[in-house]
Amino acid sequence: MLNTGTIIAERYEILSKIGTGGMADVYKAKDHKLNRFVAFKVLKPEFREDRTFIRKFKSEAQAAAGLTHPNIVNVFDVGDEEGVYYIVMELIEGITLKEYIAKKGKLSVKEATSIAIQVSMGLEAAHNHKIVHRDVKPQNIIISTDGKVKVTDFGIARAASSNTISSNVMGSVHYSSPEQVRGGYSDEKSDIYSLGITIYEMVTGRVPYDGDTTVSIAIKHLQEEMVPPSEYAADLPKSLEQIIYKCTQKSVDRRYSRMEEVIADLKRSLIDPQGDFVKINSVDTSAGTRVITDKELDKIKQSSNKKQVDDPENTESETVEDEHVEEDTETGKPPKKKKKKRRSKTRIVPIILLCLGAAALIAVIIYVIRQAGLFNEDDTSVRQEAVVTEAPVQTAASQIIVPDLVGMTESEAREAVSTLNIGVKYVGEETSEQPQGMISHTEPAAGSEVEENTTLRYFLSKGNSFEIPDYTNISAIQLQHELEDTGIIVTTTKEYVEADEYGNPAVEPGYIISTSPEARTSVQPGDTVAITVSRGLDFGTSAEMPEVVGLMKDDALTVLGKFTDINIIEVENSDVQGGEVMSQSVEAGEAVDPDQSVTITISKEEEAVPAAEAAAEGTWKSNNILNTPDDFQGGEIKLELIQESGGVQTVTTITEGTVLEFPYQLDLTGIPGVEEGKVMIYEMIDGSYQAKGQYTITFSRVD
Repeated sequence: MLNTGTIIAERYEILSKIGTGGMADVYKAKDHKLNRFVAFKVLKPEFREDRTFIRKFKSEAQAAAGLTHPNIVNVFDVGDEEGVYYIVMELIEGITLKEYIAKKGKLSVKEATSIAIQVSMGLEAAHNHKIVHRDVKPQNIIISTDGKVKVTDFGIARAASSNTISSNVMGSVHYSSPEQVRGGYSDEKSDIYSLGITIYEMVTGRVPYDGDTTVSIAIKHLQEEMVPPSEYAADLPKSLEQIIYKCTQKSVDRRYSRMEEVIADLKRSLIDPQGDFVKINSVDTSAGTRVITDKELDKIKQSSNKKQVDDPENTESETVEDEHVEEDTETGKPPKKKKKKRRSKTRIVPIILLCLGAAALIAVIIYVIRQAGLFNEDDTSVRQEAVVTEAPVQTAASQIIVPDLVGMTESEAREAVSTLNIGVKYVGEETSEQPQGMISHTEPAAGSEVEENTTLRYFLSKGNSFEIPDYTNISAIQLQHELEDTGIIVTTTKEYVEADEYGNPAVEPGYIISTSPEARTSVQPGDTVAITVSRGLDFGTSAEMPEVVGLMKDDALTVLGKFTDINIIEVENSDVQGGEVMSQSVEAGEAVDPDQSVTITISKEEEAVPAAEAAAEGTWKSNNILNTPDDFQGGEIKLELIQESGGVQTVTTITEGTVLEFPYQLDLTGIPGVEEGKVMIYEMIDGSYQAKGQYTITFSRVD
């Protein structure tokens, strides 16, 4: 342990110890050469004689030193002096994400998404430098006092010369990917998995896999499905839950392939929380559940005996990776590789001949079976099963090519489809490259084939950026609402201000001192804007409590700008308009410490019914006309309606065993709020129903 006041390299003065990890201690130090405070990371004494550990320690510094990004803790210097091996890093005043989650229980959706975006940006920068973190977890994410999020401790990262890194890294097992706990490779997708687990913990306050031992937790990563995060967070939007699912797929091929894809979906989730835009590749149904082998289990147990799970309370943690080639303890040289025995060419020829013979035998067997009629393509039962399970894509009605409406106004779009026997319907707004107010995309997309009477769903662009307005004479709460309505993440801090020449506060309490970025700066949805709010003049612990009863909530919060801990209680009261302050815990005019808790009680505002829920009310009907299906022979008909709501597909039999005349007009009642559906048509032929086609139909609300 270094003593306070120790000078290292004639420039770094040790001030205090601020953390410890698996292989290093961290001190706060002052760099007298550049006159700044730094974090001084020193290899623990027990590892200083181990050349392998020293090499790893230096490797960490070299890997991280090449990274410069706002969301990564920067490395300034590396060196050694009289057996003291050190790394000098950026000093971040703040707490770890693990501590922050423990303090708050769980985070709000917007806050968790903002943190996830910033972490993803830091990891994206590392991946672009071919560096994989391999130990992403809340303990290695720091939230600074100004709201910045930074990834730290690239202690097991290594600059990669290829897209994957083979290692036996265990990391912190609660956040380790299946391939890591199995002892396989680690690449960018391993970081994506760990990020998904971290987001899960942020929104639920718990990790998805837990147990008494590292081995039991590791096996859960390999074999168990996680409890849906929405079970612990009822308000979790569909899109964010799907992002968590895609990040944490056990198969690497089903995860996001790059961090930029994660960032794009996280930003979109802020604009379209309930959107169904996260696409996860389908599961390979030919592969069954894979049970971990005894050999793999032994490997995990051996790894867990060598590595310890990081203490969540540590402000810094490292995990030491195992090298593929260990040095000889006597000579320091790698051991000689064993020569592989060469397979005799005389053994390969019989194997090839044997394989060719087996293939020929299989071909003969298949030919004999086909001739016997066991694979008869005309077999009715086989054909009927195939038709029922895989309905033909071809439709009976006339097909119309969806025109390209992107970039048009709403009136231009209606005019463009007016002669095509299809309709258009506004769905919502989204951020896009199109100018504000123009159509950004349609569903189905341009070029798709649809049936007559199909209604196209279109989205209007909100534009791609938002300019922070001039905040003069705008209250902080007003600017916060304006920013959040465009998908911007807002953090606020309160500070006292100096008096002006008349003895009044330079900025009134509740109003804005500054923003970061500054006013007139363009920002995009998902970006973070930090607002510094005035507390007025500093009167110590004797601030006068203002009168807020009778004010609306936002106005009251502005007037209470000097106070840092304001609790709001909502109660039902039909005699007071929603949002109005009914009472305050401290009487107006009383002297009070502005840092103590203050409670205001307001009349509960009526919750607006979301547009989707409002639309889902009432009765939804379809009166579409079904044209005569191809090859219709006049037999009995079976009609089925297929609709999807909330990710669940519902199949309803409309009629069965009925002789219908075509064109046939439907009179259907569908699922409330669901605008589309498919009608499957089957005809009785030779004693069984055979599929004849499908029709896309639309529903509309009738009451």
